[in-house]
Amino acid sequence: MQRILMIALAAAGLASMTGAARTEDFPSRPITMVVPWPTGGPSDAPARVIAERMAVSLGQPVIVENVSGASGSTGTGRAARAQPDGYTIVHGNPTTHVVNGAVYKLNYDVQKDFQPVSLLARQTFLIVGRKTLPATNLQELIAWLKANPDKATQATGGPGGAPHIIGLFFQKETGARFGFVPYRGTAVGINDLVAGHIDFMIDAVNNTLPHVRAGTIKAFAVTARGRLPVANDIPTVDEAGLPGFHFASWQAIFAPKGTQEAVIAKLRAAVADALADPAVRDRLAAFGLDVFPRELQTPDALAELQQAEIARWWPILRAANIKVE
Repeated sequence: MQRILMIALAAAGLASMTGAARTEDFPSRPITMVVPWPTGGPSDAPARVIAERMAVSLGQPVIVENVSGASGSTGTGRAARAQPDGYTIVHGNPTTHVVNGAVYKLNYDVQKDFQPVSLLARQTFLIVGRKTLPATNLQELIAWLKANPDKATQATGGPGGAPHIIGLFFQKETGARFGFVPYRGTAVGINDLVAGHIDFMIDAVNNTLPHVRAGTIKAFAVTARGRLPVANDIPTVDEAGLPGFHFASWQAIFAPKGTQEAVIAKLRAAVADALADPAVRDRLAAFGLDVFPRELQTPDALAELQQAEIARWWPILRAANIKVE
């Protein structure tokens, strides 16, 4: 009996030592960052910038894997079911880690099945329209929508996503009625906007501004309190006649629940290094992203923000009876 006990204790000690060694060696192979949106979308490009710089600090490649569908829940679900060893992380935002928990029947929990790693940056939106729209400013767009009830269309990245939710509030604030056309991601939807098949969008700056600059779509306003440095010629919603219509998204990194704290700390440190790099900050600023202050680049700050967003949005979404089966 004593010998069995000694063997058991030795085995437990070996397992503990092996686990510690694994943590010390992390990472010893490439890491996968799941981006639950299509390639080229407003989350994809910033994620690739962050992943590229994280690899420098970690000494291993950070490979972006695009897994789109169901308003980001397909890829997020894959990350939730991954081994909690730090080798799979997910690039999240309010759609994937707040809204989807209220509007989709998920096989994972947006809070309980993830461990926050770090906040990355904030992102505002542009209200844009097809080039052939008769409206030349936001007030004219609203007037045109109200004069053509239930005829106009807004592209979204899927039911319950940020553009859809903002569109619902746009209807409420303006009294306009229009239809929503869901896509697998707004990077896909904007192609139809450029082609003139869709009337307008409310989407991230880095997905819309290049097309505005190319002259293939027109911009009406930015959903921020102040003009953007990368788009100083575009008025704010306050200036354009829709005061207080302020919306911003955020981007963050999560890991599967159960990931060791020491591994989370290494991932967070790599994110902090990336966000401190002037070249990275410049590239993110060009996308219309505002990096969170270093003191908010923590698991606790991300967890607090996610909880606050859930408390804010879930009652509104449920009252609106937005459900996707």
